[in-house]
Amino acid sequence: MAEYGTIRSGVGTAAANIDAGLRAHMNKVYGTMSVGMFITFLAAWAIAGLAVTTDPSQAVAQIGADKYLTSLGSALYLSPLKWVVMFAPLAFVFGFSAMINKMSAATAQTMFYVFAAVMGISISSIFLVFTGYSIMQIFLITSIAFAGLSMYGYTTKKDISGWGSFLIMGVIGLIVASIVNIWLASPAIMFAISAIGVLIFAGLTAYDTQRIKTEYVAHAHHGDTEWLGKSAIMGALSLYLNFINMFMMLLQLFGNRE
Repeated sequence: MAEYGTIRSGVGTAAANIDAGLRAHMNKVYGTMSVGMFITFLAAWAIAGLAVTTDPSQAVAQIGADKYLTSLGSALYLSPLKWVVMFAPLAFVFGFSAMINKMSAATAQTMFYVFAAVMGISISSIFLVFTGYSIMQIFLITSIAFAGLSMYGYTTKKDISGWGSFLIMGVIGLIVASIVNIWLASPAIMFAISAIGVLIFAGLTAYDTQRIKTEYVAHAHHGDTEWLGKSAIMGALSLYLNFINMFMMLLQLFGNRE
C-alpha cells in the first residue's frame, strides 16, 4: 500500500513538472514570437520612413500629392531589387528550417530575429499603401483573432492533427496562386487568395498551437534542453508566420488605402 502511494506521488510530481515546463515552454514561444513581431513592425515603419519624403528636392519618383520616393524607396519598390525583397523571407524560412538542426538554440533565436527584420523590410510598403489607422485597426483585429484561435488549439481536447496535411496543401496552393497573380494582377484572384488565406492561416494557428503543445509533452521526459530550446524557436516561427499572413490578408480585404 505504501509502495502504491509512493508510485502515485511520483506520477503526480512528474505530471506537475511537465505542466510547469509546458507553461514555461509556451511562454517562451509566445515571448519569442512577440519580440519578432515588434522587430518586424519597427523595421517596416523605419524603412517606410526612409523610403518616402515630402521634400521634392530629395524625390526620385512621385507617389502622391505630397509624397515622393527617395532613392532608397525607388530601389526597394521600383527597381529589380523589389523581387529580392519580396521573396527573401520565403527563401529565409526554407534555409532556416533546413539548417536549424546544426545551430545552437541561441544561434537559432538570433536568426529568427534577423528573419523578423527581413520580413519587416519586405512588408514595409504597407505604410505607403494603407493608412496608419487602418494598419493599427487590422493589427488589433488580427491579434484578437489569433489569441482566440491559439487558445482553442491549446485547450481543446479534440485531436486536430488531421488538419495539417490539408492546411499545408492549402498554403502551397496560395503560394502558387500568389506568384501567378504577380503577372496576372487580377483583383478577383487577389480577393480570393486573401479570403481563403485568412481561413487557412486561422486553421494553422490552432493546429500549430496544439502541435507545439503535443511535441513538448512527448519529449519532456527526455530532458533534452537543447531540443526544447530550438523547438520553442521553431514554434515561435510557425505562429509568427500564421499571424503575419493572416494580418496581411485581412489588410488586403479590409484595409483603407492611401
